[in-house]
Amino acid sequence: MLIKLFIKKQQQDVMGFLTVNKIEFEECDIAANEANRKWMRENIPEESRPATGNPLPPQIFNDSKYCGDYEAFFYAREDNAVYAFLGLTAPPGSKEAEALAKKEQQ
Repeated sequence: MLIKLFIKKQQQDVMGFLTVNKIEFEECDIAANEANRKWMRENIPEESRPATGNPLPPQIFNDSKYCGDYEAFFYAREDNAVYAFLGLTAPPGSKEAEALAKKEQQ
């Protein structure tokens, strides 16, 4: 039961961030939809799979391109690099765009 709450909190964290930042997303339920579960498992690169068992949600994709799991998302957010993590261009004025512009000036 505790792991379900942990997963739900992570999912809410990702979706909340995407919503607040007006990043369009589609939530895919893998618990109630076998096709979604199969697709997710087949599209996670071998090097990103756990040593044992199946990968747990949330797993983040940009269309069919695998971005990473919650931990990778968390670190990208901490580094102000979520747009790069998602394969998106950071919007002008965002912390990420400002950091990129500053980096390019060096």
